[in-house]
Amino acid sequence: MQHVFTFPRLGLSHVGCLDGKSIYTLFFNADASTQNDSYKSQFGYPGPNAQGAIVASMPAGSLVGALTVGKLADILGRKKTIQLSGVIWVIGSILQCAAMNRGMLIAGRLISGGSVGIASATVPLYQAEITAAHIRGRLISLQQMIPAIVLSIGMIWFPESPRWLTDNGREHEALEILAEVHGNGNPDAELVQLEYTEIKDQVEFEKKYGAKSYKDLLEPNVLRRLMLAMSLQAWSQLTGMNIMMYYITYVFIGAGLTGRRGNLIASSVQYVLVVAMTFPAILYIDKWGRRPMLLIGQLLMGFWLFLVGGLQGMYGHWGMVDGERVWVVTGHDSITKGVIVCSYFFVCSFAITMGPCSWTYSSEIHPLRVRAKGVSLATASNWIMNCALAWAVPPLLSSISYKTYYIFGAFNFAAFLHVLFMFPETCGRSLEEIEEVFSQGHVFTAWKIKRNVGKKTLQDVKAVHQVHHSDHTEVDDKGSQELQEKV
Repeated sequence: MQHVFTFPRLGLSHVGCLDGKSIYTLFFNADASTQNDSYKSQFGYPGPNAQGAIVASMPAGSLVGALTVGKLADILGRKKTIQLSGVIWVIGSILQCAAMNRGMLIAGRLISGGSVGIASATVPLYQAEITAAHIRGRLISLQQMIPAIVLSIGMIWFPESPRWLTDNGREHEALEILAEVHGNGNPDAELVQLEYTEIKDQVEFEKKYGAKSYKDLLEPNVLRRLMLAMSLQAWSQLTGMNIMMYYITYVFIGAGLTGRRGNLIASSVQYVLVVAMTFPAILYIDKWGRRPMLLIGQLLMGFWLFLVGGLQGMYGHWGMVDGERVWVVTGHDSITKGVIVCSYFFVCSFAITMGPCSWTYSSEIHPLRVRAKGVSLATASNWIMNCALAWAVPPLLSSISYKTYYIFGAFNFAAFLHVLFMFPETCGRSLEEIEEVFSQGHVFTAWKIKRNVGKKTLQDVKAVHQVHHSDHTEVDDKGSQELQEKV
């Protein structure tokens, strides 16, 4: 087995930096480059629909990649799947850099997108399974720093998921990893024994009573969790983050910032803010909880989008910029600055709330036997919406302009109501304890499930383990007796 060597806990905390979706968001969006004359000339001056198709090609590839994780992560393991995604990303990036026409560019983006889909589904899955409950949220939130080549090579020194190892009959390795990650190498540490016993019980139970097919996702309690995970990932795209990151130059041009240099600087500030504001989420996601952060974030994002739309609607008009018809604010410097500031506040609100919470929540609520499949489908729902919106936003901005922001603002308020009524809190619980959270019911009154539901001590887990063991023994003895009587 491979040990974590010199960084058993600190090193694992940084695997969250390796989320493929964040690499994609930061480095390969259709931002200022789409307004570059060289880009336009090289790829035939794409119009709004063609530009949307070019941008959408990467999330389309990501959708396919995410769907493969349901099988791939269970067969290869979480670690090797993540390494594979890094290699695929490099291949796609080479094609994009060498692109001579739209076809080659789109092919490269599709391949890189496949890598992003695999990584964006597997990395949160890996993080959720290997980290302690009290820091799981902040580790999954660390996902915006390190490029794919570091991901692929760096995973050599990271261990496999202990839950996957236990599920594949490698309990001794699982215990060693848990001891190194959670107990400073001591397998008898209380947290290590608590996690190990819970994992073994859950794996034993699911092997005895459950299969590992997609049909299992249709069981009522499992389906509820799958729908929550998929809808939350879809909402994370419907917040309007697509506009504010993919097409931020369109937003700033509409605000009246038409100079290329000024637009590039403003866009760069936007990206820096996304990374910087992830750190408060890392610090507080496991203290504040998932529900409060989601609810506050959705209200704030809806507010900023309505403000951006209102300012552009009141002070803007149709005009020509670089030969294109756009809705633009002119002659109102304070309004231009106001729109830019509201855009900054929007991305900060996303980065500290919905951004990290959507990935954390959707990766931690599934039962072990279908966790890889559940995370895969949830991530796929993200990329379906991502692809659709990446294609749709340029035509929307060129036709209904500022009203586009009202649409996404309304989506945020709808998401607020959905989370308020249907999303129970999962903060601070192990993945096995989350099972009890969803066994409480309260499908439409999620706020009634208290934050102490499901919490167990080592003694509680051992007592349950002994009861289950004695029950299984009685069932086996009874079965043997019945068989002997028949003989």
